[in-house]
Amino acid sequence: MESKAQVVGTTAKIIPLASSKGAEKLCEVCQSEAHLQCTKCRVTFYCDAEHQQADWVGIHERICQLLVPIRTPTLFSLQRAGRIEMQLKKAELIEICRMVAQRKLSEGKHQDALPAAQFCLRCSIDVHGPSSVQMVPAYLLLADANMGLGNLALVAEFLSQAEWAVLKSPECGRAVHHRLHRSLGRLHMATGNLEAALLNFANDIYFASEEYGLDSTVTCGGYFLMADVFVKQGKVPIARSLYSEVARTWHCHLTKLFKTHIQYVQNPDMMLEPSYDKAQWAEVDEMLRTILEFEQNDSRRDPPQTALVAHCLAMLWFLVGESQKALGFCSMALQASQLIPNHDLTEPIQGLLQLVQSPHTEPRPGSD
Repeated sequence: MESKAQVVGTTAKIIPLASSKGAEKLCEVCQSEAHLQCTKCRVTFYCDAEHQQADWVGIHERICQLLVPIRTPTLFSLQRAGRIEMQLKKAELIEICRMVAQRKLSEGKHQDALPAAQFCLRCSIDVHGPSSVQMVPAYLLLADANMGLGNLALVAEFLSQAEWAVLKSPECGRAVHHRLHRSLGRLHMATGNLEAALLNFANDIYFASEEYGLDSTVTCGGYFLMADVFVKQGKVPIARSLYSEVARTWHCHLTKLFKTHIQYVQNPDMMLEPSYDKAQWAEVDEMLRTILEFEQNDSRRDPPQTALVAHCLAMLWFLVGESQKALGFCSMALQASQLIPNHDLTEPIQGLLQLVQSPHTEPRPGSD
């Protein structure tokens, strides 16, 4: 088993704390008594090397030096102008931690997301107060991280606090309501309370559609989760209808991205909107594969639906430069579309297949 000395040696980021009569130093991760100190910022402390390593990987490497002015009192920081500046610096830290935690969650790194989410929560309390609706994003991040780790009791606790903050804030935005109901629905689904899950996913869809529109890929995420519940209940026709809506929405969205890519190839000087990162593409891939598997396992085979979903997956992997994956799904989509006379997708699928097989095809810039 690796000793603490070995862990310290690999990172060289901590030193033992000298005995002090001042305020007790607390571990950044667990808030217990600290015995080690970060050598870079010297304002962050840990109970042991394991927690230091977890915090370094999770968030501290990103914000180490940003903590120095915030945690080092000066005469200026005690003045009104200084306090305002400190609040702005903390608000910046909250946004950084939120983005880091969200990215790690989208990558499936739930354990690594915890330090960023925890720091986001503590910093939010400092800036907004413990009862503010501004705490909700941090509660939801912590709930999502613990959901991935299977800590359902903690998920319930964080969501309860988020729900209470939202109930006390009538002015709370629709985007926050949508995220809260989606998280509540996932919790109820995990605990087997399928009716409560359906109710929350219905609310999720309502608030997401109000905020982003009915045809948004954000909104269709709620349709996908609701369909999963109906599959568990054995209500296949309803699930099929919802999966079809998800596939249609993503097909429309991916077709637009694909056309933009073709325009860029023809005119490299044109500006491109930021694309999804690999973790987000992987999430979409998993969603579409689930729908495709559902379709293939269903006794009522629907070739048009198979063609649509396989075409989605082919465009997705073409856009991120995975030619072999794109080729496989292209072939599947073409085979399904050719079962229907004069199918609308046959020509677009054939066009994509030619591009995939072209030796000059390049991946979409910014998709890494």
